[in-house]
Amino acid sequence: MTEEREHQVTEDAAQPSTEPDAGSVDGAEAADSRDDVAEAAENVDTELVDEDPQAQPQRRIDELTGDLQRLQAEYLNYKRRVDRDRELVKENATYSALAPIVDVLDNIDRAREHGPLEGGFKAVADQLERVVSGLGLTKFGEPGEVFDPTLHEALSHLGTDADVTETTVKVIAKSGYRIGERVVRAAQVLVVDPE
Repeated sequence: MTEEREHQVTEDAAQPSTEPDAGSVDGAEAADSRDDVAEAAENVDTELVDEDPQAQPQRRIDELTGDLQRLQAEYLNYKRRVDRDRELVKENATYSALAPIVDVLDNIDRAREHGPLEGGFKAVADQLERVVSGLGLTKFGEPGEVFDPTLHEALSHLGTDADVTETTVKVIAKSGYRIGERVVRAAQVLVVDPE
């Protein structure tokens, strides 16, 4: 601040003065006024410096720490969102790939109804079932299960049955398939009601 003041005084001396003479009363007041302003500015700078020399670096450290914590939280949220989206894309891709294979598995089940599988067809059927099972496709739907409209599609109602207390699956027309909790195809069933 002192260098600025000296520079200002040098510039003022180089320029022709339009102010009254420093010897006159008005000139002396103006000079005193400038000195008071400069002194007040120096006092303000001194007060900021004299405040607490260790407080300023600590305040800066606290600000940077807060910024870092916010940035880290944003990154963790971003990472969680990307992982969740990646898992969803994987699940959708698996679903899209396995949904058409359900019809092939139905044909294998129909072939088994007519007799045991033999030879090369048995080997291919077993391998296909192992592969889709490894990808998370599971079969569900058994006679005797309680009818659940989220898992079963009722094709027909067979009347009443004294042995059941709730609407129950009596016959499985086509097995249901799911990947995890997501239903690929609901089991197509024939149901009975309690009497």
